Amino acid sequence: MTRSTSSAPSQRMLRVGEQVRAAITQVLQRGEVRDPLIEKTVISISEVRMSPDLKIATAYVTPLGMADHGAIIEALNRNAKFIRGRLGPQLRQMKYMPDVRFRDDTSFDNYQKIDALLRSPEVSRDLDSDTDDEKEK
Repeated sequence: MTRSTSSAPSQRMLRVGEQVRAAITQVLQRGEVRDPLIEKTVISISEVRMSPDLKIATAYVTPLGMADHGAIIEALNRNAKFIRGRLGPQLRQMKYMPDVRFRDDTSFDNYQKIDALLRSPEVSRDLDSDTDDEKEK
């Protein structure tokens, strides 16, 4: 049996990650976590990446309306074992319940930086000159 050398996640890892994401979202929506910081904050979970053995789930979260994401991430990691315990009924088909780790999702910041870069005058000028060259051909 040949083993895949690709570092891309498998279909199984993607499917389980989405199930874990939905389960964590439900736990947070029901307000089961008794932490004042988590209770008063709207938290968006954009993605859950699973380890290849499906034993570690890394959840990328964005607290909406807060400038300091570190306090929320720390509170979520402090309550990670409790959240893991609440995932059981929704993920009972899994052989092992994954350990959940929470990380700050910086993808939106990266998208904004790329968007600002594409809208900069230098890039706009280059893009406009390319379209002018195509019209001349």
